Amino acid sequence: MRSIHELSTEEAYRLVTEHFGHSLPPLEAVENEDWGRDYVLQHFQRHSAAELAAAGLTWDAPPGS
Repeated sequence: MRSIHELSTEEAYRLVTEHFGHSLPPLEAVENEDWGRDYVLQHFQRHSAAELAAAGLTWDAPPGS
């Protein structure tokens, strides 16, 4: 399992759009904005822990943080 908090903006964007099928503005429009990463990550909140686990993700903090 990988913590969602460890994902780069681009990795999170790809998962949200390609795996979960959410429609987002172009990556270039969000990755260079202060709010962009938070905007992308909030889309994971629409999914259950089981759905996230099926994608290999967890909300748990990464070890050592």
